[in-house]
Amino acid sequence: MHNEDSETETVTETSLAAAAAAVPGAPGWPDGVRLVAGRYRLLSRLGEGGMGIVWRARDEILQREVAVKEVRAPAGLSAGDVARMYGRLEREAWAAARIPDRNVVTVYDVVSYDDRPWIVMELVRGQSLADLLRAEGPLTPRYAAHVGAEVLAALRAAHAAGVEHRDVKPANVLLAADGRVVLGDFGIATVEGSTALTMAGEVVGSPEYLPPERALGRPSAPESDLWSLGVMLYAAVEGVSPFRQDGALATLRAVVDEEPPVPTRAGPLAPVIAGLLRKEPAERTLAAEVAGALREIARDPGATTAAARTLAGPGPAPASAPALPRRRRTAAFVAAGAAACVLTAGGLAYALTGNGTGDGGAGDQGAAPGPGVRISVAGANTVYTGGCPVPANRAPAFTATFTASEPTLISYRWVSGDGSVVDPHWRTLSIGNEPDPTGRDTVRLTTYAKTGTLTTGMAVELRSPTRTTSNPVPFSVTCTG
Repeated sequence: MHNEDSETETVTETSLAAAAAAVPGAPGWPDGVRLVAGRYRLLSRLGEGGMGIVWRARDEILQREVAVKEVRAPAGLSAGDVARMYGRLEREAWAAARIPDRNVVTVYDVVSYDDRPWIVMELVRGQSLADLLRAEGPLTPRYAAHVGAEVLAALRAAHAAGVEHRDVKPANVLLAADGRVVLGDFGIATVEGSTALTMAGEVVGSPEYLPPERALGRPSAPESDLWSLGVMLYAAVEGVSPFRQDGALATLRAVVDEEPPVPTRAGPLAPVIAGLLRKEPAERTLAAEVAGALREIARDPGATTAAARTLAGPGPAPASAPALPRRRRTAAFVAAGAAACVLTAGGLAYALTGNGTGDGGAGDQGAAPGPGVRISVAGANTVYTGGCPVPANRAPAFTATFTASEPTLISYRWVSGDGSVVDPHWRTLSIGNEPDPTGRDTVRLTTYAKTGTLTTGMAVELRSPTRTTSNPVPFSVTCTG
């Protein structure tokens, strides 16, 4: 996995200073190579990322400047891992070459030199969207809509060719000097009908742009690229991606658990972004509808357009707080104890189901949040070993009991033992009413994976009338297949 800052690979000619930094013979020159495959003369380094280095080069036969991508296998990799990396690099060329679209980097050639592949592409003169955001800050909604529409055009052309990009982010969007917006780096793209080149369960790409389904180890689809486009649009207008946390695992938990903060600078783009950032792939706005809305906003930034309002669903949708209509879904999450498993084969993820009253059971834990209000959490079936999904009659269940001495409206949500959010939706409940001052909420756990072990706890976080978290009730789930 690579974060946004470490994956800044582009095929742009960024500056004269960068070009001068890698003249032939300088440190970093690849093994003294100056002429690749007897044809492509390397001139200067343009960028570097997780898959290798991109060079400005000259095609000595056609007498034109090109970009050449050189693989750089990290030290210590096994021969099999190196071969897999080379295969991924070659697949990038194959994927991009089969997409005839002006918004996709053109691949000219793939050559084998020094026992590794080199990809020859058009040289896009300009800068990446990531470079622009770092230099000038957030974009206006109108310009962000223009960039988004062009990227979406590239994605729709790729999807029509049976290709998913799988790594849409600002560093891979090139803003050409001739006005084009070009999507590059298909290095981790998946091609319909091809053999997967990643190891089982490996997460490839930048965590903060990863869609929830891929974070949970589920299959991706064209809708997965639409999620990443939504994150990119949010970052373009707000200046920061909505799910970035300290560390990759915390970021993945946020992708799966959390709703993005309400954008404050998005204007008419807010409902478009909301439609793309729906956790369930089937609920995301269709690409054709997003394309229409983006084009309209790019032409007329003055107000929330009819197309954008349609994306947010029926009823008014203020730009500062767009409506997020969707089917009621279970709140899937990855707790700290399970996150490492989810990123490897046989990982365990789980979700909350059910909502209602319960009688409590083993493992009663309590917390006194403030004058007149009390929480207790009880668990049942808190140790499970067997086949998964867990049968309903053996699933771990937890009941929160809230008591108040006077009428009170409380706001709460379920969290794991380490404080990770289980249910991203804050729930409300009226308690303290005569003759029964008590309210209850019961949830059960279900699993997505077939094998793995998860040991953590379940607790309730109270937001109002005061903030506190109950003691967690420990539980353990072991899925044996």
